[in-house]
Amino acid sequence: MPSKKVLEQKKQIVAQLIETLKDSCAGVIVDYKGISVADDTKLRSELREAGIKYEVVKNKLLSLAVKEADLEDLDEVLVGSTALATSTDDHVAAARILSKYADSHKHFNLKSGFLDGEVISLEVLSNLAKLPSRDVLLATVCSAFNAPIAALARAIQAIVDKEDEGDTQEEEATQEEETTQAEEVAQEEAPKEEAKEETSENTEEKTEA
Repeated sequence: MPSKKVLEQKKQIVAQLIETLKDSCAGVIVDYKGISVADDTKLRSELREAGIKYEVVKNKLLSLAVKEADLEDLDEVLVGSTALATSTDDHVAAARILSKYADSHKHFNLKSGFLDGEVISLEVLSNLAKLPSRDVLLATVCSAFNAPIAALARAIQAIVDKEDEGDTQEEEATQEEETTQAEEVAQEEAPKEEAKEETSENTEEKTEA
């Protein structure tokens, strides 16, 4: 019977596996049987550079973890040698790298995988592996949308410029209207001022007389 310390260690491993599975957007389970140390080192390096977490796991512990992570359909492939590759932000990298590796290594096989919390078949996994890398996809998408975005930006700028022009014209019109009103008032007041001056002059003349 395992000691209390060993049981505690296993519980921690299962807890970590559950967290990894739940936090990952994609994962691939492989049979790494027959892989050499040199090949394993090279594979791990490539996966690490792509941001993929790769670890050899015991079937029994992973079996407990997949059930807790609502990926229990993965349990049926947990036989023989097992390694788990997961990613938190790249849906295709693990499938692409491991599938390519399996094609060139006879005893290295993909068992199953999952995508956004759903177990996927080997066929889907194979199709996923054929997709280009995330960087290539982003570059393609940006290129496809670059022209429309540029056009939209120019259209928005044109609207802003037109609004600014409209505001300027409105301000000029307001100023012109205010000037016109002032001139009209001045014209209306002028006769009154002249009349006052004439009245004042007549009064002075009468006083002198």
